[in-house]
Amino acid sequence: MKSYRKELYFNIPRRRGLVNITDKVREALMESGVKEGLVLVNAMHITASVFINDDEAGLHQDFEEWLEGLAPEKPYSRYQHNGFEDNGDAHLKRTIMGREVVVAITGGRLDFGPWEQIFYYELDGKREKRVLIKIIGE
Repeated sequence: MKSYRKELYFNIPRRRGLVNITDKVREALMESGVKEGLVLVNAMHITASVFINDDEAGLHQDFEEWLEGLAPEKPYSRYQHNGFEDNGDAHLKRTIMGREVVVAITGGRLDFGPWEQIFYYELDGKREKRVLIKIIGE
């Protein structure tokens, strides 16, 4: 069995931002040489998310509005976590959106359903963060 590891780095200049990383995951898969197996993609920070969904601008705006309704950024004083930081909302949003995704690899390709894409979702940006891609298989 083969194993391959790669890190992606992000520094989103705003507090929140959504990045389609599907092509970067495909690139890592090609580098790995794995034809059958699994790929794990996970955010290595507790205020960022990796998830699978449709790459459609209206849906992306819906995520922003929905998450802000569930865990508003302000007032910062509403969160106990915000004793020395102002990112309590980002921790909650990450819990909702998830830490990682696992995708099957079949015939050397990501085995997606229709419209599926992989996204990195920055929830407390303005600093460097990373995503791990781990591929295992034959």
